[in-house]
Amino acid sequence: MIDPMNHKMLSKSKNRHKSKRIYQLEQIGNARTVQLYADGFESLTKREKIFAYHLSKAAIAGRTIAIDQTGRDAVTIMRLCQEIILHPKGVPRPTLNAIRNYTKLFWINNGMYDYATARKFVPSCTAQEFREALSIAEGNEGNQSANRREMIEMPVKVERTMFDLDYLPVVTDKTPGHDFVAQSANNFYEGLTTAEVESWSRSGGEEYPLNSKVVKKNGLIEEIPWRAGTDRIPAGLYARELSEVISNLERARRVASNKNQKKAIELLIKYFKTGNSEDCEKFNINWVKYSSNVDFILGFIEVYMDPRGQKGKFESVVYFINKEQTHLMRTLASNAKYFEEHAPWDKRYKKTNISPPIANVVNVIVETGDAGPISAIGINLPNEQRIREKHGSKSILIHNIVEAYNESEPERLLEEFCFDQSEIRRAKKYTQVADDLHTGMHEVLGHASGKVSKGLPGNPADYLPGYYSTLEEARADLVALWNVFDRKLKTLRLVKSDEVGRAMYDAYVRNVFLQLRRIPAGEQLEEDHMKNRQMVVNYIMRNSDAIKVVRRRNKTYFHITDYNEMHRVVGDLLAEVMRIKAEGDFHAGKNLVDNYGLKINTSWRDEILKRVKKFKLSAYTGFVMPDLKPVVDGKNKIVDVRIEYPLDLTRQMLEYSDQPNP
Repeated sequence: MIDPMNHKMLSKSKNRHKSKRIYQLEQIGNARTVQLYADGFESLTKREKIFAYHLSKAAIAGRTIAIDQTGRDAVTIMRLCQEIILHPKGVPRPTLNAIRNYTKLFWINNGMYDYATARKFVPSCTAQEFREALSIAEGNEGNQSANRREMIEMPVKVERTMFDLDYLPVVTDKTPGHDFVAQSANNFYEGLTTAEVESWSRSGGEEYPLNSKVVKKNGLIEEIPWRAGTDRIPAGLYARELSEVISNLERARRVASNKNQKKAIELLIKYFKTGNSEDCEKFNINWVKYSSNVDFILGFIEVYMDPRGQKGKFESVVYFINKEQTHLMRTLASNAKYFEEHAPWDKRYKKTNISPPIANVVNVIVETGDAGPISAIGINLPNEQRIREKHGSKSILIHNIVEAYNESEPERLLEEFCFDQSEIRRAKKYTQVADDLHTGMHEVLGHASGKVSKGLPGNPADYLPGYYSTLEEARADLVALWNVFDRKLKTLRLVKSDEVGRAMYDAYVRNVFLQLRRIPAGEQLEEDHMKNRQMVVNYIMRNSDAIKVVRRRNKTYFHITDYNEMHRVVGDLLAEVMRIKAEGDFHAGKNLVDNYGLKINTSWRDEILKRVKKFKLSAYTGFVMPDLKPVVDGKNKIVDVRIEYPLDLTRQMLEYSDQPNP
């Protein structure tokens, strides 16, 4: 997956009305909201639109799961805040504004932890002011809350979680020397240390590694699977939410026109009912084998939030193929065998039986949970190494997310952070194609490449707890950086000049400096993509003379002096990262990440915060998704679906929570 900080520019849309659109909506603290448009939805068949509608309802039905996974009190906090927003009459304006802003940040982040820093944020009002506001909301005419008494009692239980910055401060704590499990605030484990969980898992206790919560009760470790249950299998955690997801998937299955896709939905429903790993694997194997104009990603998928790299956070993406933009991805996919053969790592780790991945550029209709409102720009799935090696994968590059970024951000950053006019000219001319290539090669060639050592049983993530995600993202980035100078790209007519590769290198190095603006306090990185990029660039800087740090007019610049030397070191590092993954070499992986990717240069961070202040940039973006509205006939049967653009985060989030708008 490529995170939004590394967003890329695709070729410009042909929509002549785009310039009249509203993209940027509002700035809230460290974040902003942007409206997402899904051009081309109207051109889908009625059956495809109805299919997408039911998938979107399934996506929204599971959203609360991701919020609960962020922290044990997260859902309660969201509901309390929403009660005040729904019934604000009489609440003092400063308090109400503080609660509204906090709730918007909460919605964007699916919880009370900042996407960029992984650290808790709190309301700007006091706990006492919040309780008073809740009391006023509870007494307001028209408040029909089913738990009005609990509205007064609940804040006592969650007050520390909501207002104390020092209590459970980090959602996923991977600081060397800390207990990753015990000191992480997420809701995957309760009452346990890392050593206890790992010992229990090694002894065979972990039956549901991807989809369970592990708790310690009365000295005993209990695993609670996330599943809806069947007549014979007891329901687990999130049974109510998953049952609603299943109901919408059943409706989608009935209108699916692709037989293989229909089978995939049946397998996914079975997995959500049983929670069994075997059922999850069967779904993934089926899912990678078909291509469909309208498709989905749904389930417990990315493991970034789990410090062990095991538990999957709920996410859903519903999308359709953007046929005009798909040529690049499919060309890379059809040549995956060539790039695997020319990878710089040892032949022991090269795949020989390659199934070209399914690769498309798409427009997203809705994303929830770990996938939205903050969205990646590229995704490659499934994550399981053995499935990738044997059955292949699917890659998507999300066109309308990238387009929304490009339409809503200033272009003056190049002039501020490029080293000289030569770099500026190169960026303006070639960054578009370079960024497209980087995203495509990261997803199609990067994540789908390589194989593990014959002597390594199981998933490499099991052997690299706390470090696997960072290393895997670095490996995918390095694959793109390595291949961009391959003459094959010219043969395929994907590039015309080596200047494309130089523009990619410039942008990658520049981005490591720019990303520091997302860390306004502290001295280390927490997010895996940010650590991976910093690790790559710091490694190159310390092991070659390819990059110089230049001070000019009291400003810092990163200047690449030797692109050939940088390419050589990229190859060396890529070979080593592939070896670490293939062999499950924990100590080597830990040394790489801790020494090169963890700690930041705080003087550079402080400088960049001053330099970007005039641009009024946000650290990250939350997207307001399109809304799908069913069109029904006289018998209340859905006969078509229209698309609307709400331009309002609050309205959409309350609807997602099944609440009326205030």
